[in-house]
Amino acid sequence: MKFKTNINCNNCVAKVQTTLDGLVGAGNWQVDINNPEKILDVKNLEIAAQDVTNKLKRIGFSAEELV
Repeated sequence: MKFKTNINCNNCVAKVQTTLDGLVGAGNWQVDINNPEKILDVKNLEIAAQDVTNKLKRIGFSAEELV
């Protein structure tokens, strides 16, 4: 799954790390902060896309699934 996010920098990545590690597992996600759309790539197909967007929203970040 890929998401357009507002995770802009390494500090932002650090802020979402605990949440995403807990949700999809450590090593199953990464954010390309160099991409203008700040693409979050999640490699856990057992989790629904809406779970990812909802968890990020709760901690102050936006994520829109790219299809």
